[in-house]
Formats: sequence, structure tokens, C-alpha cells
Amino acid sequence: MASPRDTTAPPLARYRKKRDFSITPEPSASTAETSDSARQSGFVVQKHWASRLHYDFRLELNGVLLSWAVPKGPCYDPSKKQMAVHVEDHPIFYASFEGTIPPKQYGAGTVIVWDHGTWEPAGDAVKGMETGKLIFRLHGQKLAGLWELVRISKPDDKQDQWMLFKKRDEWARSLEEYDVIKALPDSVVAHPLGPIEEREPKAARRARAEASAIDTIDMIDFSAAVPAPLPKKLEPQLATLASSLPRTGDWITETKLDGYRLLARIDEGRVKLFTRNGHDWTSKFPALAVAIKKLPVLSAWLDGEIVVLQDGIPSFSALQNAIDGRDNKDIVFFLFDLMFLDGKDLRKVPLWARRAQLASVLAEAGEQLLFSQDFDAPPAQVFEAAAGLGLEGLVLKRRDAPYESGRTESWLKAKSRLRQELVICGMTGRGGKSGEVGSLLLGYYVGNTLHDAGSVGTGWDAKTARELWNRLIPLEVDAAPFDVQVTKARRWSRRAAGSERWLKPTTVAEVEFAEWTGEGVIRQSSFKGLRLDKPARSVVREGGKTQLPEPPPQLKITHPERIIDATAAITKADLVHYYASVADWMLPHLKDRPVALVRAPDGVAGNLFFQKHAERTAMPGLTAHNRELWPNHPPLLTVDTADALLSAAQMNTIEFHTWNSVVPQIDKPDRVVFDLDPGEGVKWNHVQEGALLVRTLLSELDLKSWLKTSGGKGLHVVVPLIPELNYVTVKSFSQAFVRHLAKTIPERFSAISGPANRLGKVYVDYLRNGKGQTTAAAFSARARPGMGVSMPVAWEQLSDLKSGAQWNVHTAREYLSFQSRDPWADFWSTGQSLSSATERLP
Repeated sequence: MASPRDTTAPPLARYRKKRDFSITPEPSASTAETSDSARQSGFVVQKHWASRLHYDFRLELNGVLLSWAVPKGPCYDPSKKQMAVHVEDHPIFYASFEGTIPPKQYGAGTVIVWDHGTWEPAGDAVKGMETGKLIFRLHGQKLAGLWELVRISKPDDKQDQWMLFKKRDEWARSLEEYDVIKALPDSVVAHPLGPIEEREPKAARRARAEASAIDTIDMIDFSAAVPAPLPKKLEPQLATLASSLPRTGDWITETKLDGYRLLARIDEGRVKLFTRNGHDWTSKFPALAVAIKKLPVLSAWLDGEIVVLQDGIPSFSALQNAIDGRDNKDIVFFLFDLMFLDGKDLRKVPLWARRAQLASVLAEAGEQLLFSQDFDAPPAQVFEAAAGLGLEGLVLKRRDAPYESGRTESWLKAKSRLRQELVICGMTGRGGKSGEVGSLLLGYYVGNTLHDAGSVGTGWDAKTARELWNRLIPLEVDAAPFDVQVTKARRWSRRAAGSERWLKPTTVAEVEFAEWTGEGVIRQSSFKGLRLDKPARSVVREGGKTQLPEPPPQLKITHPERIIDATAAITKADLVHYYASVADWMLPHLKDRPVALVRAPDGVAGNLFFQKHAERTAMPGLTAHNRELWPNHPPLLTVDTADALLSAAQMNTIEFHTWNSVVPQIDKPDRVVFDLDPGEGVKWNHVQEGALLVRTLLSELDLKSWLKTSGGKGLHVVVPLIPELNYVTVKSFSQAFVRHLAKTIPERFSAISGPANRLGKVYVDYLRNGKGQTTAAAFSARARPGMGVSMPVAWEQLSDLKSGAQWNVHTAREYLSFQSRDPWADFWSTGQSLSSATERLP
């Protein structure tokens, strides 16, 4: 019998063989000619009540309908991978079939057309079918956006099994939010809906659900709201500067407004307006206070930005003029968050629900109080549009995030131009004369040290130049306020010697510029205005211009479509691209350390094996060391370069485990590793508490420690050492440490391995500290379903961790793209001795 993959069988041969067309009402087998090149290919999803209800998913290609049986049907949630069994091709005319297939016939049961429309492949569809990876866009009445089919079966399997899932785009929605199977169960022939793209895409649906209609408020999830008194002060949530736009995740995308941050407090009709630093500016904006007082609330805290629009675009200089002027009626208050409302604290409520409530509050607010809209498009598309319009950039916020005071990574700012606040440290006169500012001399803080940042000499007219002079001249001092001497090479080229007038560094300017030079000064700068709402001491150098997402590295990967983990739809290409993207982060943890590799030729569900030596399988790029390094053993291997890392990944290596010493000092470990492995019944918060207790005891021994997730169930606590003691001594210390821990808190810790010994306890594994023993390296993926990643984190992040596998191959790259600093940066320069700790350990 021909299989669905058999390209030698005549078209529709299997379809004909299975059916008796004198009995079944199904269309007879015939291929359709598609001579009209402009004609779009069709697709159909038929709901089929056979022996079991399932959905037949069909794509028109080369005159037939490629067909898959999908037991659970399509789902808009990208995290839901639906099994899809590739079956025989069907005739094109089957796309319109509705009816009942008689008993005892193949597929007996009722069929309806659940959805239909057109489809377009992303790339070569024929090649995609051959390789087992088909990405396509649907334009139906119920289904839209990008989807993917991936083959997961092997060539000799009886069934040709694939997975169907939604790609992350503007149409993606969580299953909890929207189940299309339950929401739209009927035939589109009997109950036509019209093209979905002429109705409401995701953002429009959200806008309706999250916007002003009062009758939708009961649908909003406020289960996390708690009764609470209205606080007197509230620190705002701040966004972290992103170096690139997120590739995945559910984000609300707003424009970055060119204005002043302002928070409004309403308490029984009394309105107060505060800057981000808590200064009361109510008296500056009486008209805004009156408008806010009219809102239909008794008490509230609202968050937003005040701007002045010129031709629809926020103008910072126009805002400053409006603030300084007596009449500031042109100021508009864009509101984007609601933290307290009528006796309830909403900060733990998901962002989308807070914004939905806020939109309702602002429904009749008038033209001075506006809801900050989000955009129905991928962030990269909105970013390009914002840059083209001359906007400052975007703010992206995780849709389900709580409101957290201070700078967070659930809010990101993406700048289309380099722009930031800088401290005014001095000035020169225009043309060497006093009375008008010719240039401003700028700086920024690194800790408590004030550094030179260059100068700005454009961006103002004569009137502003005089106003700046009059404002700044009372701040004049005798000497430059910089704590770091300005070298000759870094002095401002357009400033005549001796023309500087130095100032107390208390005033802040907003400046736009082309780039930071290698010497740390700005180039091609333009003044935008003063920042009266920000203290000078808070001004630090920010990062660079936000980059659009780069495509994955163009690597030559053999069998890229091979499924490594079917549960998470991770392919070999995904794994290799992951290691390519984290190579710079990971190599310091690998270089010169002997490795043990966990290889998975058949994926995580197949046979796994360790490889510690060169043996028979050569991996180009890996270093095989002299046998004398470890006598009586085959040559040890190290992964010292990106090429070596990717070479190992090409050979199906998933995990990289490393020794506690490096080759030049192979017998003297430079770290101790404590692996916290929870036994059955241990809650995650007990693992977190266990890590804190380990850190506390180490601190009492004057030992600093660093934290990383294991990529599995637990956590790793790592202590850097001076490589001075041998493995026996270091292992003895780790054993004594763990036994003391288990003896002191026996209800929480076990020092003995084995499931029976750690039931309800955290087993702290010290055995990894012996010679030849290894631990999963930082950033290593794990060869288990889900493919978690061992991620270095700061201790301050511990309370926010949800599991030891919080990040995986799909999500780790996104997380790392927003990290401006390695939390383990100081690990490498921290030398510690165990001598004193060993003596002090009970």
C-alpha cells in the first residue's frame, strides 16, 4: 500500500482505493488543473464525526488537497502543539463537501466545512513537504495568521505523524483567552462569517475587551485585586532599555511619548500630580487637576505621560514652553496604567485588565485626558513605522505583568534614536560673548563619579539661548565638576581654551545624538530641553540604539528539521541556533574545562549517552588533550571556541557538563558546586529557601556564592576558589558542609542520595566536587522534555524564579537579549580560599 509520502503512486490512488463512489456521496477522485497562476490556493478544515470526532486539515497544492487528520483541531495558542496525521491526498472538489458518509464506508460519519479560505506558503511548499517543515499563512473565516506543520515521525513509522501549531504573530492568543473550537463550532457554509481579516484581528478584539464599554467590565479578571488604603506616595514602574526587540512573548506595544512622566493621585475629589521622583507638580497643571477630578472614581492612582502634540507628534520643546508659560491648555495627559481604584490595590492584576479598567474610566474624559493606545502589529513593524514618523521609539509591556515599582524587564523601552538625559556641567558663550549659551558641557554618573560626556551646541534659538544663560549663570563655580580628569584627546573641539564657565552639576538636559564614541562622549548632538523632573544624580549612561531582530545565524545544519523534543517542538536547527546565539555568554564557562557531552541522536525521548573522550566520533574544533593529563584515561576534551560548540551541537550534543578545574591546573579545582535537587513532594518555594540557606551558611564562612538554575528541577550554588587545594580536600569540605546543613535543618535537607532518603527534602549533592565529576555548564540545555536551560541569575532574582527550568531553548535567547550585564561578571575575579572556612565549619 502506498504511504502518504509515496511520490511514485498515481495522484489520488489511495483516495480511490479506500472509497466506493457508488455508495459514498464524496466527490470522485480527479485532479484539478491550476493554470491560472494568479489564483490563490485554497484550504479547508472539515469537522468530521467519524468513529471519533476530529478535524481534517487540507491545503491545496499541485491539483490536490494535502490532508492531515487533527484529533483536537486547530488552536490559536502557540504553546499547544496538536498532533496531525498525514493521510491520503483528496481531490480539490472535496473542499466543498458536506454530508454523511454511509456506515461501513471509510470515514463513515458526518462532515461539515468548519472553515475555508486561501493559504500561502512561506517558501517552497513542495520542498517543505519533502523536508517535513511547512510554514504558511491562512486567510479563512475562522483561522488567520502564520501556522506551521512539522513532521515528527521517522521514515519507517506506520503513520506519517506531524504537529500543527500556531506561530507567534498578531493573531496568536492563549487557549485560556480564546478557544476557537468551542467559540465557533458550526459550518461556515450554513453560517458564513466572512473573511476574518475583514473583521477583528487580535488587537482590535483586545481593544474592545479592554476598552471603554462599561458592559464588558464584568469580564475583566480582577481576582488579584486586594482591599488596601490609598498610599500617600507611589514609586512608578520604569522600563529597561532593550538592545533588541523581543522575538517571542505576548507584549502590549505603545509609542514612547516624548514628554514628562506624571502620576495622578485621587482621594475623594482631591487631586495631586507627582513627577516620577515624587515632586508635587499639581500647581503647575491646574487644568489637568480639574479634568482628573471629574473622572468617575472616588480614589485612584493613575500613571501616564504629559505631552504637547505638534502635527500629531509629541514635541518636547513645545512641552517645556507650555510648562513654563502661564497657559498650558495644550498639554495632553496620556494615561497608560491604573494601580489603585476605589479602595483596591490593582498592582497584582494583569496589565491588560488594568488597562481595560482604565479605558473604561477614561471613556468620557474629554480631550485633555487620553488613553494611551497600543498597536495591532508585530513590534518590529511598529518600530519601523515609529522611526519613520520621527517618534522616539516604543514601550513594550508584558501583557500579563503586575505593576512593579522601579526598573523592571516586564517593561522595555526601544529607542529608534539615541537620546537620553545628561548633566549640565558647564557652558560657553555664543561667539565667545556672554548673555547667550553657545554650547553646554555635559556629563553622566558612574556610581558617585561624574564623567565627561562631551557637548551640545545646537537645538535652540536665540531666545532659548538667553533663557538658558540666565538660568545657569547663578550656578557658576571655579573649577570643572568632573571627578575624572578630562584628557586632552577628549576635550571639545569647538571650544576655545579658557572659554568654559563651569557649573554646579545640578541641572539635567535632554539630548539627542548620533552615537557614543570609543572615548565615551556623544557625537552629532542636539539639545531637546531641560529635564526639571529628574535629579542630576540619577543620570547614567544608557545603551545604544535598539536593533531590529536579526535573523538566525546562517549555519549549515545537517537534518535541521529533525525533532529533538516533540513536546516543545524543538528541532535540531533550534538547538544549534540557540548555541550560536549564546556562545559569547557560554564560552567563559567552557574554555579549558574538560567536558562530558550528553548526546541524543534520536532526540530526548531516545537513547542518550555520555561522551567524555575523543573516542571514535570526531568533532571538528574540539580540543583533545594529551593522555598524560589524566593517566590511564583516554584524552580529555575541551570546548574552547564557538566553532567547537556548534560542531558538538551538530553532532546531536544537547548537554555540556564541565569539570571543576581547568586544564592548566587540572588537579586543583577553582570552584565548589552545590546541586540542590528536590525530592518528591518538595514545593518550589522550599527549593528557593534552601538556596538562601546555603548562601547564608557560606556567607558565615566568608565565602561568596553565585546562583544558576539547573535547567531541570533544582538550583546550583557555585563558589569560586583560588586553585590551591586538591580535589580530595575540596570534596571533603563540600561533604562536611552538606552534612552540617542536613544535621542543622534535617526537616528540609538530606545529605544522602536516593529517592527514599530525600522524600519531602532537598538533597544537596556534594559528589560533583570529586575529580572527574561534572555539572551541567551555565547556558547548557538539558536533555529532557521541555529542554530547560541552566541559566546564571543574580541572587536578587531568586524570589521571582518559577522553576529550575524557567528558561528553555526557545525562551532563553529572548531573555538574554535584554540583559545589559552578566550577573556573574564578578565571579571570575573573586578568589577565595577554603582554608579558613574548613577550620570554622562545625
